[in-house]
Amino acid sequence: MKHLIAAGAALLLTTGVARAATHTIDAAASKMTVYVYKSGLFSFAADNHQINAPIGSGQIDDPLTSVSFSVPAAKMTVLDPSTPESKRSQVQERMESPDVLDPARYPTIDFKSTAITGSASAGWDVSGMLTIHGQTKPIKLHVTQEGSHFHGSTTLKQTDFGITPITIAGGTVKVKDVIRIDFDIVPGS
Repeated sequence: MKHLIAAGAALLLTTGVARAATHTIDAAASKMTVYVYKSGLFSFAADNHQINAPIGSGQIDDPLTSVSFSVPAAKMTVLDPSTPESKRSQVQERMESPDVLDPARYPTIDFKSTAITGSASAGWDVSGMLTIHGQTKPIKLHVTQEGSHFHGSTTLKQTDFGITPITIAGGTVKVKDVIRIDFDIVPGS
């Protein structure tokens, strides 16, 4: 039996089939930003929102054959650089409420790839499962590589994940259901 295993390993090595190297995601160098947009009759009086969603942990294979990561929901912060601090605090409080992220009940946002096709020259199409607010749904995105950075963007609907977009002033100002997520993921050593 040992000879069969050794022969199989030698065959894999001589045919050029190599295993991917798995790297921990460099959380300090990686960046994920969520963009939430306003709508409604009086949307001119509201603000769009920019939210930092730091990656807490994750793994990525080289070449890109698998990726997974987790974002601690309680560490997501409203950036909104042109908005006064008092208003940012209100937006932060709403984002952390049970109606939106509810980090006390759903502490992480998780992604795990299920299929990756493509190449470094053309980019990759990544399919995976995303869990937000206790709801897991499939998503697809396109990823490109620049140096050691993997870049991409995707959109999703909050309602697909059991989140009702916030409305104020009787619905004349509200947040759009569709949000955009941009990411820049850097593998560690």
